[in-house]
Amino acid sequence: MQTLTVTGPATLLYVLIGVTILLVATIAFRPSLTATRSGKQFAFVVYLLLPAVVASMGASEHMERSKQTQFCLSCHVMDPYGRSLHIDDPMYVPAAHFQNARIPREEACYTCHTDYVMYGSLRAKLRGLRHVYVQYFGTIPKTIELYNPYNNRECLHCHAGARSFEDGAVHGPLMASIKSNELSCLSSGCHASIHGVAHLSEMKFWEPK
Repeated sequence: MQTLTVTGPATLLYVLIGVTILLVATIAFRPSLTATRSGKQFAFVVYLLLPAVVASMGASEHMERSKQTQFCLSCHVMDPYGRSLHIDDPMYVPAAHFQNARIPREEACYTCHTDYVMYGSLRAKLRGLRHVYVQYFGTIPKTIELYNPYNNRECLHCHAGARSFEDGAVHGPLMASIKSNELSCLSSGCHASIHGVAHLSEMKFWEPK
């Protein structure tokens, strides 16, 4: 598994966790500190406020970190999908988007696989927790499948409104069907070549300079 980089906010979080643990231990071993009114106020801060702050910062930090492509590919089972981003063939949608920076490379998986609806990010994170459980305690399926058929909404989140997309000779006449999701972007004859992980051994790969 890949090693995730510890960022500045994460470092601050770890320092705060360490300080909280130290203060909790201090009060636990010296309960006499809480005998006075100021001591009780100090204990309230240490036992209630600091843990709440740490929990809030921790949730925010890990929510942001889980958006990273690096995070998604840190699971061994996702390694082929990471390699597919470097397939040297513009017909493969994820590879073309990743290599040409049409999406943020550092958040490539999250950008294309998060439901862009109200609270969509939250739903994606809850599903992510299930993935973590399966990774460490469950049985990883041989074939990874989407929970639901891929929705054109995820493509339109970036492409909708773009002149080259909506007025182009290819997409323009089909725009109503695309926006209504009647015609999937992944249909045969459209963008049917996705990750292609079953054929990686047959592929040539692009190497960034």
